[in-house]
Amino acid sequence: MANEAGRCRYCGAELVDWSRLHIKDVADIDYTFSALKYELFRHYMWHVEIEQQMVDYACSKGKQGLREASEKQIWRLVGPAQPFRDGIQTPRETSKSVNIIHFAQHGTASCCRKCIEYWHGIPQGRELTIEEVTYLSKLAMRYIEDRIPSLPEVGEKVVR
Repeated sequence: MANEAGRCRYCGAELVDWSRLHIKDVADIDYTFSALKYELFRHYMWHVEIEQQMVDYACSKGKQGLREASEKQIWRLVGPAQPFRDGIQTPRETSKSVNIIHFAQHGTASCCRKCIEYWHGIPQGRELTIEEVTYLSKLAMRYIEDRIPSLPEVGEKVVR
């Protein structure tokens, strides 16, 4: 019981309504985010400091550019049935190549196929559908908008 998905390891309380989460309803995103934060790593990714160069990158792309970039990145990193280096393909916060979309992927459990299957009910071993990539991208964008509230709609030149 202590290791059952969605249960507290200490008291056994059911913390996550998996059937609700696996509907993948963008309109229910607040519940999705609250459930994700029960996991220590997701909670950490929602509270870790975002370095200024990532904020600058996000502002230079703006919401429009980040929407495009997040869909492309999700397709490339986790879209294939058998992603290259699955489980370690999405850079972590300590990597020199990390960007705000990587943070969002970790924060929303769309960083690898194992996390996507566990949290979003999307099975491994097959290519993601357009609808699934759109859903995961919308989660990423909401994460980014929550973490960088001053993000402009259109990219702007950032003075370093």
